[in-house]
Amino acid sequence: MSSTLKQIAEAMLDGLTKKTKELTEKAVAEGIPAKMILDDGLLAGMQEVGVLFKEGELFVPEVLIAAKAMNMGMEVLAPLLGSGDVNQRGIALLATVQGDLHDVGLKLVGMMLKSNGYEIINLGIDVATDAIVAAVKEHRPKILGLSAMLTTTMIVTKDVIAALKTEKLYDNLVVMVGGAPVTEQFANSVGALYAADASTAVDVANAALA
Repeated sequence: MSSTLKQIAEAMLDGLTKKTKELTEKAVAEGIPAKMILDDGLLAGMQEVGVLFKEGELFVPEVLIAAKAMNMGMEVLAPLLGSGDVNQRGIALLATVQGDLHDVGLKLVGMMLKSNGYEIINLGIDVATDAIVAAVKEHRPKILGLSAMLTTTMIVTKDVIAALKTEKLYDNLVVMVGGAPVTEQFANSVGALYAADASTAVDVANAALA
């Protein structure tokens, strides 16, 4: 691997946004193919961030900074990449269910999935069931990630899945649920896969689509 690509990954781990962008520009100037810079520099760095987050060595603020650094690098690469180079695994649609205003976990899941080749559509917080179903119809994602951080909103995921079944959208979709009160037992009971954290969400998504 090019030393520049290794430096890109290290700069992301250290949360050095400006340096990540400068090193990405340097890699381009060195003639390294954009796809290689993406895979072996930016994505490699973000995947390592995910591992360290999962192991408890990095925390949410550090992951957010690393994601910002990655986005700085992507600004450099975007004009040089075809859409297929970035979004190889398909669309992941994410939403925090109706009545719930928490989105940090959802953003982390989006960042981790994006760094693993998914195109992310984040509907945001307090999203009505009908709006989620409509977005699934429109975008035809492979993954639907539902976040609920309250016991009172957790049950809404059951309503979303019931609506997807009514509209005959459920069978062609991988539904993942997560959030502080959510358990694997609950996920199983509503017909979804359980993602304990952002890094696990990537593993669950990849395994489900394998």
